[in-house]
Amino acid sequence: MLVSTKDMLVKAQREKYAVANFCIWNVEMLSGVMKACEKLRSPVILSFGSGFLVNTDINHFIHMMRSYATQTALPCSIHWDHGRSFEIVSHAIDIGYNSLMIDGSAYPFEENVRITKEVVDKFHPLCIPVEAELGHVGSETDYEEALSHYMYTKPEEAAAFVARTGIDSLAVAIGNQHGAYTAPPQINFGILEKVRSCVDIPLVLHGASGIPDADVRRAIGLGITKVNIHTELCEAALSAVETHEPGEGYQALNIRVRDSVQQRAEEKILLFGSDGKADGWFEK
Repeated sequence: MLVSTKDMLVKAQREKYAVANFCIWNVEMLSGVMKACEKLRSPVILSFGSGFLVNTDINHFIHMMRSYATQTALPCSIHWDHGRSFEIVSHAIDIGYNSLMIDGSAYPFEENVRITKEVVDKFHPLCIPVEAELGHVGSETDYEEALSHYMYTKPEEAAAFVARTGIDSLAVAIGNQHGAYTAPPQINFGILEKVRSCVDIPLVLHGASGIPDADVRRAIGLGITKVNIHTELCEAALSAVETHEPGEGYQALNIRVRDSVQQRAEEKILLFGSDGKADGWFEK
């Protein structure tokens, strides 16, 4: 069932678990994720962003995403990830997304506020929840180099940013980074605690693939209610390819990839504590 991301995250925040935001861009990933969620009765956010357009024509893939979301009994939303302009997120909503992230985090604070508020003012009347980012979670690069000039979320700016923009969830930069980590992640829990004390909306952790389980659990305990996973799904798919025997055929390979993605998604659902929460969601 297609539901509001805001409703999912508010419930997760109240009950102290996190909802998985699985970034997917082909049928094997989509099918594997949904099989995991159905098995463990977990709510889910199906996510796609501009970085995947080189692989997938979203104008076609959106119909498959919506088909899965509307035909499941699980609470499910379809989220546009890291939309970096008003035009990009507008197109996403036009073609069938019901949730979005506007990402002005690379801009100075005031410009981030302006861009974000413009999107909120447009889409809140349409009941579209909006996520934004304060601080800047870096792109895939050498992690230790990224940390040398990392743009952490400033807790003293968080309350003003949320109040002035009216966003529904806030992505934080606390030492997390997109892609594979080239060194052990150094998550700044002190910043997370301070941000949590300044704002009352759900908090989001991007770049969670590769962060140790203990750190993810701690982050959820400190207020993270949405966790983004992409790289680990790709790694699971690649591991399936590496064990594939040529004589098994291409269809067998696709099934192996789907099953491997499902297994990894199940591990994340259990880690985030959202297993079994789908049934209770409708009793909120």
